[in-house]
Amino acid sequence: MKYPLFVALMLVAGLVGAEEAKEEWNETTLKDETIQKIQQAQFTYKKCVVDTMQKPEYAKMESRNATDAIIRLCEPTLAEIRKVYTDAEVPGVIADRHLKKMRIQVTRNLLQELMYVEAAKKAGMP
Repeated sequence: MKYPLFVALMLVAGLVGAEEAKEEWNETTLKDETIQKIQQAQFTYKKCVVDTMQKPEYAKMESRNATDAIIRLCEPTLAEIRKVYTDAEVPGVIADRHLKKMRIQVTRNLLQELMYVEAAKKAGMP
């Protein structure tokens, strides 16, 4: 009795797996021009963070607060990257995962840099 039930479950599982495989997104489907647009938007985002970081009002703030303010100020640039992804028909989950990863990396690097500057000021360095 258990054998036919097991076979039936395996057939159903195989059909479900085949259906999921059809819905998978293959990263090689992005065109070169789309990749260039994404890279340009990433550059714009990182440039926004660096340019904003160099403003004197952020040098006076505590490093965590300055990091938060800078990241929030440059957040609209990430929406441009997401638009490039959606125009290329990339699933939203994948686009959001990439944007989250990039935001975390930039935030960590920015916080680290601001902490170094803050520590240097406290140590009396110019």
